[in-house]
Amino acid sequence: MDILSIGNSFSKDAQRYLHQIAKADGVEIRCFNLYIGGCPLSRHYRNMLSEERAYTLEMNGTGTGFPVSLKEALLNRNWDLITVQQLSSQAPDYDTYQPYLDGLVEYVRRLVPKARIAVHQTWAYEQGSRRLTEELHYGDYKEMLRDLVSAYQRAAEHIGADLVIPSGEVFGSMLEKGIEKVHRDTFHADLGLGRYALGLLWYRFLTGNDVAENTFAELDAEASPEEIAIAKKCVTEVARGYNI
Repeated sequence: MDILSIGNSFSKDAQRYLHQIAKADGVEIRCFNLYIGGCPLSRHYRNMLSEERAYTLEMNGTGTGFPVSLKEALLNRNWDLITVQQLSSQAPDYDTYQPYLDGLVEYVRRLVPKARIAVHQTWAYEQGSRRLTEELHYGDYKEMLRDLVSAYQRAAEHIGADLVIPSGEVFGSMLEKGIEKVHRDTFHADLGLGRYALGLLWYRFLTGNDVAENTFAELDAEASPEEIAIAKKCVTEVARGYNI
């Protein structure tokens, strides 16, 4: 399976362990990320129009150093799945998605008509963080999560997406189940457990395979067996809520 994310650092977080998680089950997932830090849909749209080699291509969770344009990436292979997402700070506000999302998805479907389209739901910022309270003016991370879940669902329905990958909901579930920290800097995913949970979630949603017995555990930051068990449980419960 070949997947391409038109994303930013949040898709980078999500893809860090995906290839390795799949490999542990004997499944081949080749994942590529078009990386620009802090890239919103509006910039992706401008890059589409300019055909500029504005992205750094990442493969299987690591950088390649290759600069590519959106068009070059889309035409590089017969993609099975292409993911789109909004900049995390703009994600709760659906008005920021358009008209860029429509134009981008139309372009993708024209160049890669057989690929499925997935909306990657980003996540809320850490409770009490400056970004949450001062930048976005939320009193509680659950309020941000509520708004971004709603916006992503609206986006998915509007473009007729084949899939929503609910990363934000998994992080919310982990926090509810007692995981103290899923972020590393109040907004990006923790290098160990946070990125691991995202990888498990993507694997479950892309393949439908159970993650409970997946053996991959070579994380960049330590996570306890108890935390790993909670992450697997949260992924399973969220996936079941989407009938996956």
